[in-house]
Amino acid sequence: MTTDWTSAADLKAQLLRWWDRDELLGAEFPQQLRLRGPSSAALSERFDEVRAWVADLQQGSSKGYRLVLREVRHRVIGSNRLPGEAWVDTLDDALRLAGKVREGRAFAELMSVTRQQQPALVPWLQCQPRRALALAGDWPRLLAIVAWLQAHPRPGLYLRQVDLPGIHSKFIEAQRGVLAELLDLVLPGDAVDTAARGAGQFAARYGFRDKPLRVRLRFLDPQHTAWVPGTDADYTLSAPAFVRLDPPVQRVFITENEINFLSFPPVADSLVVFGAGYGFDALGQAAWLHQRTLHYWGDIDTHGFAILDQLRSHFPHALSFLMDRHTLLAHEDQWLTEPQPTQRDLPLLDQEERRLYDDLRWRRLREEPLRLEQERIAYGRVQQKVAAL
Repeated sequence: MTTDWTSAADLKAQLLRWWDRDELLGAEFPQQLRLRGPSSAALSERFDEVRAWVADLQQGSSKGYRLVLREVRHRVIGSNRLPGEAWVDTLDDALRLAGKVREGRAFAELMSVTRQQQPALVPWLQCQPRRALALAGDWPRLLAIVAWLQAHPRPGLYLRQVDLPGIHSKFIEAQRGVLAELLDLVLPGDAVDTAARGAGQFAARYGFRDKPLRVRLRFLDPQHTAWVPGTDADYTLSAPAFVRLDPPVQRVFITENEINFLSFPPVADSLVVFGAGYGFDALGQAAWLHQRTLHYWGDIDTHGFAILDQLRSHFPHALSFLMDRHTLLAHEDQWLTEPQPTQRDLPLLDQEERRLYDDLRWRRLREEPLRLEQERIAYGRVQQKVAAL
């Protein structure tokens, strides 16, 4: 049969498209389907095909749609009644035609439970029914968590301390995305910290306790009181402890590479911090860092300078360490390609840093994005730089 005319399979496909767009379960019925039939010329030239087309539609009509016939008068074949419209009268008919009866029943159960327990979430279900069906097995537990937080807004507990039957912290962590959507719909405004966004800030957004940020540091002076003989004086502190540390040192280095952190040369009155990439939350509250000489050592690439720029938004006095043109050119045999360079302006770089950054972001040194990783810099140059300080 020609594909120019709408078949029974085409009518089913229309409903499946509605299903895929999350439009079927929320549609109002009756609904008319698109039906395209033969032209007047085809009635006489392809009469046998027309008869087969009509038979196909009539046979398919038992699966959920209703045909409206129209009178067609033709000078050759006379008067005939042909399908002119196709209608689906009820949601049950639509689900039967689309082959989604089981899913329709499951969704109706979800709606019934939700109307009873959390009616404010009914619009969420109506807007994304297929996603709701994918969560059907977990829906009772999700509703239980929502109800618990309604009863205990901003609880000040760890997720591990939420004591609900059949619910553990790993389940809550895995469902943070959908829980955030549900909780935002039902919790009062003062129970949600809207400044905390994304799955990573779920705890902060809804008032749970989160794992404290940690800061890892090494004292570089063997004469420092924190130095334990026979060790590398490597310590990890919570962010609040780091803020209150205020150690008797004059100089602080920040490096992004762990091996560089561990192998950093001894320096009098100094310590080195294992860096935080683009996150300086743990360091930014440490007021004592404003009274220390601060050096940042990152990769010589666009993101290395972007991190330096961000650090200066917290500590304007921070200095770059081994992130200069001379170091870059002296290690040409160690150049790599930076995978996703940035090109945004960095207003907190100094004049020399900005010139080198511009050469990197506009690819003036070579056609490919350029990176010199900090661990590829000769160790002797690190020692020389430290000695020169």
